[in-house]
Amino acid sequence: MINGKIIKVCGMCEAENIRDVESLEGIDMLGFIFYPKSPRYVYELPAYLPIHTRRVGVFVNEDKQVVSMFADRFGLDYVQLHGNESPEYCRSLHTAGLKIIKAFSVARPKNLTKVYEYEEVCNLFLFDTKCEQYGGSGNRFDWNILHTYNGHVPFLLSGGINPYSANALKEFKHPRLAGYDLNSRFEFTPGKKDSERIQTFLNELKS
Repeated sequence: MINGKIIKVCGMCEAENIRDVESLEGIDMLGFIFYPKSPRYVYELPAYLPIHTRRVGVFVNEDKQVVSMFADRFGLDYVQLHGNESPEYCRSLHTAGLKIIKAFSVARPKNLTKVYEYEEVCNLFLFDTKCEQYGGSGNRFDWNILHTYNGHVPFLLSGGINPYSANALKEFKHPRLAGYDLNSRFEFTPGKKDSERIQTFLNELKS
């Protein structure tokens, strides 16, 4: 954690890159994308999986049995759902013992109205930029919209966070802000993270 906030790096693929990013002080979660249309799709078990950070699997409208299979195979600590999964869908996975992060795309305040239906079945929410595809736009939305969110589930902030976002993140306050989700703006190529860029960002966040 940095300043009491969770740091999640999503879209990991390669063993050595996973090891490098995990070794950075302050990293709490590493995400693996199990969505075949993503350029960061993990199609085989990497030779190394994180030991010290929590493992998050990202899914989009996937069959529950497939989610459970990957959760078991990869030893996932959290399942992050990025599609149109219903509260009932989340509840069944939650009841099976999985911790749930439900992602919501945000462009205007009305996009937050349905999140309250998920409060009893999710451990965390993730608020991302609304775009045509499921996640990964690399663009930032207006964080001020989140001041209309007054639920009790903590959330991760995602969407367009880049190496120069540290000051803006430090200025953004919300009682349920739990942490930050880093992805495309910290990469050499899709799925390969620049650990030096992440380290510089973390240092800025601490200062």
